[in-house]
Amino acid sequence: MELPKANPIKHLPQARRRWLGRFRIALMLAPAMAVLVVLYLGALVLAFLQSLGYAPLYQINTFPTLHYYQDLFSSTGFWQSVFYTFYYALIPTFVGLILSIYLALTLRKRFALKRLFQYVYKLPLMIPYLVGVSLTILLFSNGGIIARVLHLIGIIDNPVEFPRILYDHSGLGIMIVYIWKQVPFMTLIIYSVLLGLGPESEEAATTLGANPWQTFWYVTLPQIMPGIITGTAIVFAFNFGSFETPFILGGGFPNTLPVEAWRAFDDPEPARRLGAMAIVMVISVVSGGLLYLYIAWYRRFEKRRGRV
Repeated sequence: MELPKANPIKHLPQARRRWLGRFRIALMLAPAMAVLVVLYLGALVLAFLQSLGYAPLYQINTFPTLHYYQDLFSSTGFWQSVFYTFYYALIPTFVGLILSIYLALTLRKRFALKRLFQYVYKLPLMIPYLVGVSLTILLFSNGGIIARVLHLIGIIDNPVEFPRILYDHSGLGIMIVYIWKQVPFMTLIIYSVLLGLGPESEEAATTLGANPWQTFWYVTLPQIMPGIITGTAIVFAFNFGSFETPFILGGGFPNTLPVEAWRAFDDPEPARRLGAMAIVMVISVVSGGLLYLYIAWYRRFEKRRGRV
């Protein structure tokens, strides 16, 4: 009978075993990290060099220069684009978060057709954004389905009288698509956190005399903060860098920073393309910086609660 072979790692000091474990994890992650570094960081470095005037592909080499950033920051249209980018990113994230928390809390309760609802609310997750854009145009455009129904029942005299919410700088059409698509995503994350908590803390708060609002604000909300932070960070980052929805449903120039970057890069003038790279760098730095500050604030929040 062959004896089992001894594991040589067990006889190593604990510090060295810990180091070998970390090295093994890094080795397993190396293929995926290599793809990420080449495709993302490599492209980011190339965009940064081009924004500083190094673009042999276009026969331009004025490196280093801040000319493209100076032109960008001195443009009124750029600052309007910054405003619309934040506007279209923050409002749907905030509204979607409120709806997601409500839906997640509702899903914890027992009600008729709950099992069916658990499948139905997830349907937008499987539908691409462009399909959501098409549905929004069919439903909410002047002469769309809702306008025709209102005309049919006599609320408006003509479908054209339906309020314009698409192709406008108010961004209502853009926000409808974002909220419709992203509420199920955040609901799923927050609901998953709620399922792992259990009702004990809330029942204890109720027993001690807390009303429903106090129970939610002081007990439930702090406990679901990990899900809230994760969901809102992902959704905000996507909205901030989204291109297709603002491009189709936006109000034209000025539009969000991703749309303006595409317009500049689509220009046949090579210098305009380097300006597009400057916009790309602004998007990357601003979104990355905001996410870092958001996570840092959350860590301080958890530290005050004694959980970090």
